[in-house]
Amino acid sequence: MKINFLNVRFYKNKKLILLGITIIMLTSFISFLWWNKIQTISAQKDFNRYMDAWNKKEFKFMYSMIDEESSKKISEADFVKRYTKICNGIELKKVDVKIKKLEKNNDHKGTENINFEVTMDTVAGKLTFFNTAQLRQDKTWKIVWSSKMIFPELGDEDKVRVDTVDAKRGEIKDRNDKVLALDGTAAQIGIIPGKLGNDAGKSKEDVSKILQVAVEDINKKLSASYVKQDMFIPIKTISEDETERINSLLKVPGVMVNKKKARVYPLKEKAAHLVGYIQTINADEMEKNKEEDYKKSDIIGKTGLEKIYEKILRGKDGCEIYIVDKSGKRKKSLISKAKKDGEDLKLTIDSDMQSLLYDELSKDAGAAVAMDPKTGEVLALVSTPSYNPNDFVMGISEDLWKSLNEDEKKPLYNRFQSNLCPGSVFKPVTAVIGLKTKKIDEEVSKDISGLKWQKNKSWGNYFITRVEDYGQPTNLINALVHSDNIYFAQAALDIGKDTLQTELKEFGLGEKIPFEYAMSKSQFDADGDIKDEIQLADSGYGQGEILLNPLHLAVIYSSFVNNGNMIKPYLKYNGTGKTEIWKSNVFSKDVANTILKDLTQVVENPEGTGHQAYIEGLNLAGKTGTAEIKLSQNDVNGTELGWFAAVNTDNPKLLVITMAQDVKEKGGSHYVVPMVRKVFESFIIHK
Repeated sequence: MKINFLNVRFYKNKKLILLGITIIMLTSFISFLWWNKIQTISAQKDFNRYMDAWNKKEFKFMYSMIDEESSKKISEADFVKRYTKICNGIELKKVDVKIKKLEKNNDHKGTENINFEVTMDTVAGKLTFFNTAQLRQDKTWKIVWSSKMIFPELGDEDKVRVDTVDAKRGEIKDRNDKVLALDGTAAQIGIIPGKLGNDAGKSKEDVSKILQVAVEDINKKLSASYVKQDMFIPIKTISEDETERINSLLKVPGVMVNKKKARVYPLKEKAAHLVGYIQTINADEMEKNKEEDYKKSDIIGKTGLEKIYEKILRGKDGCEIYIVDKSGKRKKSLISKAKKDGEDLKLTIDSDMQSLLYDELSKDAGAAVAMDPKTGEVLALVSTPSYNPNDFVMGISEDLWKSLNEDEKKPLYNRFQSNLCPGSVFKPVTAVIGLKTKKIDEEVSKDISGLKWQKNKSWGNYFITRVEDYGQPTNLINALVHSDNIYFAQAALDIGKDTLQTELKEFGLGEKIPFEYAMSKSQFDADGDIKDEIQLADSGYGQGEILLNPLHLAVIYSSFVNNGNMIKPYLKYNGTGKTEIWKSNVFSKDVANTILKDLTQVVENPEGTGHQAYIEGLNLAGKTGTAEIKLSQNDVNGTELGWFAAVNTDNPKLLVITMAQDVKEKGGSHYVVPMVRKVFESFIIHK
């Protein structure tokens, strides 16, 4: 058989040619797919750059990414203005975009369609919707833009509107439902420039004097670019009950008074440190509370209970974002959020008692606590002097702010929250520890005479002093009745440092008081360890480095009428009067009865330091305390704190602690005793 090699060769060449053509076609197809893939990736990348710029509010850069046709329809200035106005209006915080689908547009060559999901963090909450964008290829991919790129339903002549429904902040009330803080109204003082009259300068000066606002500040507000002659220009907001100032202002040409919503504090200075005040939230607070959905215009509790109970009191405004057409007709609601009013807060505080204690102490720098010693309900917390919280809400002037800060009595300082040297009001604590550890025998008289004493010559020139030598016996009851420093200094030495420190910890010194309002921790030494015998002796009568918070002192005194149990104080009214104990069995019932019997004599005995508080028909147990604040024992320029603590012993309902500073020339602790007596007369005798 003959083989035709020519045909075979031709056949092989043909197969090679076909294979080559196939490879070329396949390569071209892969290259085509690859090119399309590159184009798709490029389009997606440029789209993401555009959306990222939106998230960063880089609107000029966004404009640079729209195509030529789109830029003919809207200028850069109008583009930036539209985005800025909408983003600010809806308080846009963040834009998240997820591309769902990207495909070639067969109807328009060189364009890509992108389907994407948008989530906007707005004033009304998270707004999620789907949208479609078209990209046209130039040197880079450009956005085919219209207003629908913002919202799918938004036409180029449409506008975005935001309506807010104000929520009510919860009220703060006392135990009898008297309001201590509420959403009320205030008087907004303003000027209509065109009605200032012929002597506009004098009118401005009159307003300046009455409102304590600088003329320069008034002129600055009246000369703003938006001001027109017939506009009401707000100058300052004041309380509506300042009728005298308001009437004087209304006599000035051009002045007008409008009502304005405002947080109002009816007790003013009398409960300022307790209740606190609200103001517009600042940047730091926004950051700290970023999970709580605050807006830049929101108010927040700045101090006191307004701050402590912010989450309860705060109301959340309702809001709706919607689109209107060029005639103002509602077109589409994008998102809405219902308002949520804040909850009211009812306190155990008795506002009448709060007011009375403030009035009694108002001339002094001081603090007062009143509580029910059986339930732990706190009835009053007072710090004097104080400030008017309404001034902070309505806009405090620079002059007033300066005067508050420069006042030597420190009206902004909260004294009931702080630690103070207790002096002799602390002696019952030493007595309790002595009886409990059997280092004191109430019947035994100590060998004390004269007005000064030191343990031995190692004390050098340091002596413990007392006010009077009352003779014998110098036993426990007489030491309390006459407030004998030497007796309690010796008692502390007998108890010993380690035992005294251990027992003081049983009273909660060094611990945080379990109370809604943060109080300073009481201490027996700054470093937690009494240094020497002199400090130990001084600690026995409430000097040395003993510092007590006034509320903590009240809780300690509650143990005298609770068989040695320290009550847990509370401020939020629960209506049950349920008793909770903070420290159980700190000492025995017998010890409590002994202390209570002796403290009753401090008031009933005519020689007792607290006899000024005696009220016929009312059994009061009490203790005075004069704490010396000086650099050394020989310091004659130091000051004194005057204390008095008292509780009624028959069916105990009221325990009052009062402290006034700078009483050295006012009779020491005797200066505050009548104040406490007046509280018991008003709320136990006459009620």
